[in-house]
Amino acid sequence: MGVRPLLKLGHPTLRERAEELPLEAISTAPIQELIEDMIETMRAHHGAGLAAPQIGESVRIAVAEVRDNPRYPGLGELPLSIWINPVWTPLSDRVTVEMYEGCLSVPGLRGLVRRPGHILLRAMDREGKPFEHEFKGPLAAVVGHELDHLDGVLFVDRADPKTLTFTEKYDKFVENEKRLRVFQS
Repeated sequence: MGVRPLLKLGHPTLRERAEELPLEAISTAPIQELIEDMIETMRAHHGAGLAAPQIGESVRIAVAEVRDNPRYPGLGELPLSIWINPVWTPLSDRVTVEMYEGCLSVPGLRGLVRRPGHILLRAMDREGKPFEHEFKGPLAAVVGHELDHLDGVLFVDRADPKTLTFTEKYDKFVENEKRLRVFQS
């Protein structure tokens, strides 16, 4: 299918908890095609990640890929990752990340969100093999953002309402040192 249309804020699918994917369904052609479409859609829209509900599929699949991003110095890089039925656990309540987030399903808006800065992700890959991976710092926030979509949560639900800003104002007025901060207590 290729690049799919994105659902936007207000569409009810974005507010539903996505369904677990049975192990036997992962290797089927429709699910493999969905994963490919998600990757193509994420890249076509220059996103850091995409969850299946964002393209109208209410299943627990998310993809992410982060390359050097000039809007977020210090964000880091994440090779193409596919997470099926992901579950994450905070590994520290002493490390948090605060960053201005945006979303393909909420175009033109950004807001400051604080998330756990050290997490363990457990999921299955596109072959159905279980794996786990630790994420620290800003990449932990990226994972949290994408997995929120699978529970019907958008970044605007977590953002400090006083920080919500249109992207053009963000680019003009939000200073680099305020865009991304890691806190340890």
